Amino acid sequence: MSPTARRPSQKKAPAEKSGTRKKQSRPAVAPAESRLPSTWLLLTYKVPSEPSRVRVSVWRELKRLGALYLQQAVCVLPDVGTVGEDLLQIRQRIHSLDGTSYFFQVPLGDEEQDATLIQSFREMAGKEYEEIIEECQTKFVKEIEFERFRDNYTFEEAEEIRQDLEKIHRWFGKVVDRDWFGGAGRAECERWLATCETLLEDFENDVYERTSGTGRADEEA
Repeated sequence: MSPTARRPSQKKAPAEKSGTRKKQSRPAVAPAESRLPSTWLLLTYKVPSEPSRVRVSVWRELKRLGALYLQQAVCVLPDVGTVGEDLLQIRQRIHSLDGTSYFFQVPLGDEEQDATLIQSFREMAGKEYEEIIEECQTKFVKEIEFERFRDNYTFEEAEEIRQDLEKIHRWFGKVVDRDWFGGAGRAECERWLATCETLLEDFENDVYERTSGTGRADEEA
């Protein structure tokens, strides 16, 4: 989904049923204050203009890493975890594509500038959480409702929906991994994922009951 697409107003995730087991997709991260880096990693690069897929592939790798673009081909990352090592690998790829890059380590120190960067990272993560919530609201939940409307209670359909939910969980995990400063929306995102899990479990139980555990709808005599 395009980040610029118009999003519907977000609904709150339905409250869980009494006695429903809440699944935790990932352990809680450390508070944002304890994850502040001591250094920013600044990368500026240039790759051949053609073919365009070269520029796009480098941009995609940097965005997956969590880079914040300050302007075209200029991005910044916090020096945390393995980010520096991952950035080195991307630089090596840039050079293998006949491109050039320059890398700078910038210590924190300018409080106003640092605060602006941190807020920008938080907003970037928040937008990604919004995308996941939208995926849950407008696609996953609606998909189960549609299959119930069609009376399509088959193992194949339940398995397909299960794979869709696993993709959303993987997406969420990647966003959490690069959410270094506590972007807004993570808790709401977790509630929607828990809601989706409950809806899917209910659907799977109904599939089992209607197919007598065979995975195929019982045929009328």
